[in-house]
Amino acid sequence: NGAGRVDVIALVENKNQGAAAKDVPYDVSVFGYDQTLIQRVSGALDLPPGQTTPVFIPGISSGHAVPGAAFLSIASTSVKWYTLEKDPRVVPSVTNIVLADASTSPRITATITNPDVRTMRNVKAIVVVRDASGNTIAASQTIVPTIKARGSSTATFTWSEAFTSTAVQIQVLPVVPLPAGSGSL
Repeated sequence: NGAGRVDVIALVENKNQGAAAKDVPYDVSVFGYDQTLIQRVSGALDLPPGQTTPVFIPGISSGHAVPGAAFLSIASTSVKWYTLEKDPRVVPSVTNIVLADASTSPRITATITNPDVRTMRNVKAIVVVRDASGNTIAASQTIVPTIKARGSSTATFTWSEAFTSTAVQIQVLPVVPLPAGSGSL
């Protein structure tokens, strides 16, 4: 992501089919190859039932250290599960993923379609790019300002440098927060 900066992507799976958790605190620790802690970043995520949630943290400062590993941790005692048999979110679908200029300044576009009768606003979309070995070689996020009711908008992701290897799989994941809810298991 540029000298002294690194992007971190993680996919967090909730295997519980009938339970969800909202605003789950997490920590991401980035370590150098010599196992020294470079930086720790905190945030929160929602865990819809039976879904995988992407977490993208752009531009973590690594200074002169070369990042070697990153770990996402969630303290199980901080997760407040509640019963949720069916995911109530309306999640946009993704089609027409196109990669252009891969050898110079990669650009990915995708069509994000809103299946709802209400307009969606400020929809976060995260892209994960993998090589033939399944390794993540790039990730990014964007905000789609408006997707009209039963309409579509384009999400665009750009990089200033070529990917380190050939992109084989591109996954675009819209992130829709869980509605406010309460309850417990």
